[in-house]
Amino acid sequence: MKRIFTLTINPALDKSTSVAGVLPFKKLRCQVPKYEPGGGGINVSRAIKKLGGSSVAIYLSGGPTGEHMKELLTKEGIAQKTLVIEEWTRENLAVTDTTNEQQFRFGMPGPKVQDTEWQQVLKDLPLLLNEGDYLVASGSLSPNIPVDFYARVAKIALEKKAKMILDTSGEALEIGAKAGVFLLKPNLGELSSLCGVSRITTQNLETLALKFIKEHNCTVLVVSMGPKGAMLVTSKGSEHIPAPTVQHVSSIGAGDSMVGGMVLRLASGDSLGDMVRYGVACGTAATMTPGTQLCQKEDVDKLYQWLTQQKTFN
Repeated sequence: MKRIFTLTINPALDKSTSVAGVLPFKKLRCQVPKYEPGGGGINVSRAIKKLGGSSVAIYLSGGPTGEHMKELLTKEGIAQKTLVIEEWTRENLAVTDTTNEQQFRFGMPGPKVQDTEWQQVLKDLPLLLNEGDYLVASGSLSPNIPVDFYARVAKIALEKKAKMILDTSGEALEIGAKAGVFLLKPNLGELSSLCGVSRITTQNLETLALKFIKEHNCTVLVVSMGPKGAMLVTSKGSEHIPAPTVQHVSSIGAGDSMVGGMVLRLASGDSLGDMVRYGVACGTAATMTPGTQLCQKEDVDKLYQWLTQQKTFN
């Protein structure tokens, strides 16, 4: 199996709790909070671990929150490469109102990362990557990190002949996509921005996705469609993989679970079609778990079996 690295530039210590009613101007008595390491790439590494695989999580770490995150990841048995920064790692908050099961998610912008700190990442990556490795660059950038950061990472991956998977949004996604990556995983809104259109419909999705991949240095495009599944697009054509119907509990971590499942199957040498089916199973399984929990392997295996049967029937 090929090695997998994940890169998280703006990790977060995720804190989740619940309260019986969210009301303004009133002190709300919350339940004991649960802490979990979070941020795009870190969640991908955690999902890979839950699925029985392994990876190395590369991330920026600062202050007591960064130390707490390191302790939590160590307990989960995840290999880490930390780059220490001066400011504290951010902390996000998710609160569930138990009276109506509505969830409120509060995301912080992240620390100010010094130029020398983020530049160190670019210096270390060439020393870590080998030909054939997979590098998942996932999540947002801290406020002062240049928007072309992922494009610079993509250049390093290309030089090292590693396969980069990019999962981010906004300008960082648009500029990174132009730099050339192995796999992109935009949702419908992100793909519409990449294609320069106001919205994407069922009727024009395939046409726009095929046009995009032919005009960009991208081998695989996986369009996340939420409860409708995902679309696999290559220069040879496209395939829609439907998502199984399940009882939805929380959408936190669904995208990261999907990416974790896909890269694990890629590193194992599976076909692109089976890769996306497994990814859809992982993303769907994550919606079945509460709070900030990720996919559970038992759920993934059942959902993947169902998706494989659908493939046989078709």
